[in-house]
Amino acid sequence: MKIYFRKFIIMAGCSLLLLSSCKKQDNPVYYTGGTAPVLSASATDSIPLHFTDSAKNAVTFSWTNPNYEFSNGISSLNVTYYLNIDTLGGNFSSPVLQTVSIASDLSKSYTEGAFNSMLANGMSLSTGQPHQIQARVTAFLATNELPLNSSVLNFTVTPYAPPPVLAPPASGTLYIVGSAVGSWNNPVADANAQIFTQVSPTEYKITTKLIGGQEYKFIAVNGSWSQQWSVATGDTYPNGGPLVFNGNNCIAPSTTGTYVIDVNFQTGKFTVTPQ
Repeated sequence: MKIYFRKFIIMAGCSLLLLSSCKKQDNPVYYTGGTAPVLSASATDSIPLHFTDSAKNAVTFSWTNPNYEFSNGISSLNVTYYLNIDTLGGNFSSPVLQTVSIASDLSKSYTEGAFNSMLANGMSLSTGQPHQIQARVTAFLATNELPLNSSVLNFTVTPYAPPPVLAPPASGTLYIVGSAVGSWNNPVADANAQIFTQVSPTEYKITTKLIGGQEYKFIAVNGSWSQQWSVATGDTYPNGGPLVFNGNNCIAPSTTGTYVIDVNFQTGKFTVTPQ
């Protein structure tokens, strides 16, 4: 009986060994490399911009597919690209960096008006003056995985003054009013303290005390609510942000103190900076 039992154990062990040896082995797939995209442009050295030709093509950027490869062959995953525009010396990390996300396409075209708006409004480059900018493309898979940067192209551009994002006050004056400055009275309680200094036809600045967490907005005419600017519904932007005409009240920073408020109708934005 012991002999038969021993033979059964041996046969069972052999069967398990055969099943184990027949089991398919998984081969891991791993990244083997890719080629940095090659960036080219329809313009060379400079990108001309003219107010009268705003609908004309200014520049087309084109680039090659990076051909991501894995151990099982060329990737079939969609490639996403970032087209980066920055000032020369900004090294694609400056505060005015413009990043455009492009899914799969291998080119991006701009009209003169659209490219000028990016420079003048998006990057806040002064108009009527030449500037040095640089462009590159970054390719990646999934969520910023395996990034590959192209070489950099440099250009000279002279943006023109585009129409402002928001029409500035026709009065040429701007006031701040609200509980953040002590009162919603209109006419304002202290016109001299609540009036902005006009820096340009589209930019106004004021240095004022703000009561933490309170509300305010901007008005064009002292004593009238007909022209007012603030933030969109659901937005607070205690440190500044996009402006809208006749929106919800702005919310002051949580800490009471003296702040510099810069309202820029050209870009449609305002900033609130502690003094």
